Amino acid sequence: MWNQFKTDEYQGMLAETTAMVGHKGDFIHAYFSRPLGNGPFPGVILIPHAPGWDEFYRETARRFSQHGYMALCPDIYCRFGHGTPEEIAAKARGSGGVPDDSVLGDCEGAMKYLRALPNSNGKIGIIGTCSGGRHSFLAACRISGLNAAVDCWGARVVAAKQDLTPAQPVAAIDYTSSLACPLLGIFGNDDRFPTPEQVNQLEEELKKYGKNYQFYRYDGAGHGFWYYHGDMYRPKQAMDSWQKVFDFFGKYLQVNV
Repeated sequence: MWNQFKTDEYQGMLAETTAMVGHKGDFIHAYFSRPLGNGPFPGVILIPHAPGWDEFYRETARRFSQHGYMALCPDIYCRFGHGTPEEIAAKARGSGGVPDDSVLGDCEGAMKYLRALPNSNGKIGIIGTCSGGRHSFLAACRISGLNAAVDCWGARVVAAKQDLTPAQPVAAIDYTSSLACPLLGIFGNDDRFPTPEQVNQLEEELKKYGKNYQFYRYDGAGHGFWYYHGDMYRPKQAMDSWQKVFDFFGKYLQVNV
């Protein structure tokens, strides 16, 4: 719960860049943040967005650790080289984007990494924003073993046939029947990627297949309304939806297997 810690309690965390095994056995970088202590702790995989494996995601990882989670953010852009997040993300876009299979392989590797830790409680969630929201939904449909997923304004979950690419050969919505864990969706009603109509379409598919999901839609918010470093930031809507995320992960991850 946000801001509900006791002022006399001990808190501490460790955060660092590490290496992990990703898609096809590749070693890639990851940012790993975790609370200090014996645990056991749940794990959260953070999938970076189109701007890259950037500072926002490092700060987001530490926010999760502040709330009792081991957070691992794999560098899904690692294979495009190294430089500033903006430079490498541009390289990825210029090459047609990161292939879905590569991202999912990295996510599966992250799940195995977290679950193998001696202070893991065995529960693993996944979350992403924008393109990472789409990847989070895909992972929840295509990777076995995840316990909860959060899609924050995932763009292109709904995609027309002509918009598919070699990197994204199947519209994510077409995998809805395979969704294997509870899903939380966070959306702004002023967003155009996805539009409210596309969110409606996804919700209809989730209802059709009887999936466990919760959607929250915010008036006065557009795309990326968590991004406090830009004009799109909406503090009231952002903090309310952050609480929804903590409540959701708390329900499905803050228990021992």
